[in-house]
Amino acid sequence: MAGRGAARVPERWTDYIPLGRRMPGTRFIAFKVPLKKSFDRNLLPEERFSPRDLIRKVRERKEELGLIIDLTYTRRYYGPEELPATLCYSKILTMGHEIPNKQTIFQFKCVVKKFLNDNKDNDKLIGVHCTHGLNRTGYLVCRYLIDVEGMEPNAAIELFNKSRGHPIERTNYIQDLRNRAGKNVD
Repeated sequence: MAGRGAARVPERWTDYIPLGRRMPGTRFIAFKVPLKKSFDRNLLPEERFSPRDLIRKVRERKEELGLIIDLTYTRRYYGPEELPATLCYSKILTMGHEIPNKQTIFQFKCVVKKFLNDNKDNDKLIGVHCTHGLNRTGYLVCRYLIDVEGMEPNAAIELFNKSRGHPIERTNYIQDLRNRAGKNVD
């Protein structure tokens, strides 16, 4: 069901479950991009996943989102004004298909570290998404776990894949992450 223009649903978006599970031992939760109301006419009711649906689904699991990191390379899917005012939102424009550059990786780590530092007294989650919540999301979450938390690359990838419910698909991302073994750079 492809629509036109601004309300066109991202390619293959309906192929992925909306929301993964919290990654055990972390505050991360990955999901696909929620879509604002204008996309509804191009989706079946059971396919819809809006910012409001995201908040509701996380609450149903007795968890609370504290931060959303939006890695999409567009602003057409939804805006931060559609989120509760209490929820922090960070937009990091990240090109798809290619390994994120040093600036993007640094920015991601800074946003995560600041949030964790400011939220030591609670257990609020860090929601991360790109279009499908797999490749850019998986890469940057795993990079953080490897570089900052000292996790082994394969363990980080496996933890992400299992928690998201879908594996990272891009081999260039997986290879780059695996090459990080022993290169602990903060």
